[in-house]
Amino acid sequence: MRPAPALRLRDFALIALICLAWGCNFLTSAAALRELPPLMFTAMRMGVLALALLPFLRWPPRGQWRLLIAVAISNVVLHFGLSFWSLKMAGDLASPAIVMQSYVPMAALLAWWLRSERFAWRTGLAILVSFAGILVLGFDPIVLDNPQSLALMLVSGFFLALGTVLMRGLSGIDLFSQQGWSAWIGLGPLLAWSTLAEPGAWTALAQSSWVGWGGAIYAALVASLLGHGLFYHLVQTHPVAKITPYLLFSPLVAIGLGLWFWGDRPGPRLWIGGAMVLGGVLAIALRNFTRQRVLVADPGEI
Repeated sequence: MRPAPALRLRDFALIALICLAWGCNFLTSAAALRELPPLMFTAMRMGVLALALLPFLRWPPRGQWRLLIAVAISNVVLHFGLSFWSLKMAGDLASPAIVMQSYVPMAALLAWWLRSERFAWRTGLAILVSFAGILVLGFDPIVLDNPQSLALMLVSGFFLALGTVLMRGLSGIDLFSQQGWSAWIGLGPLLAWSTLAEPGAWTALAQSSWVGWGGAIYAALVASLLGHGLFYHLVQTHPVAKITPYLLFSPLVAIGLGLWFWGDRPGPRLWIGGAMVLGGVLAIALRNFTRQRVLVADPGEI
């Protein structure tokens, strides 16, 4: 087997664009959520993405629909819906950006449970460090002001991890078709959930300014379409595990934007806990690359 080519300057530039697209999405989405309820905002994002990808949809192979629906409900409805709900409730950008990365150790555990995939003791230690970091982070004053935001993001991370593991069973579906069908499948449940759980959501949609619509369009076209499109382009020539460690710059971009534009003032517990979470995730990603296998097939983004 021929070794994968080394990352070139152009590849690092594309990785930087991905991290910038995903990191900025925390800021633009948080601004939009000042005008819009989170489930309606998620539905807007999926509506824009579904329409943008409509010309590229290809009918999935026979036998893939049930799994595709499960992936869409897990990733689109539950992960995105709850993550934006968490972001709206949070008092900062840093803690949601960090806690979302908990999906990586969760996916490793789910792959072990659902697919009988084993991992070494070093990966197990990295998983423990990540979860311990969440406990430390949870005692930071800015997080204690909105503990429900932390809980929602953890649940959101679980559904992203579940959807990621399930996604590995899909076959014969290209990236744009998978994204497009997931958006169309998730749109109806999101609108129904918003109508039931968010009184006044349709009024807020009608009254939304360019900030709300701009946040939804950015999330759909830049974070989802451009970000995942560039990621898919990179993994055509490089192993996923080789790219994944560099994507940890995405939450760092979000943390920086929170400090500079959102007025975040994270305390020492958030810094220490965040370092533990991201350090554990990095250790898992590096371990995957060393073993030339991937426990997590899809990068997480809000």
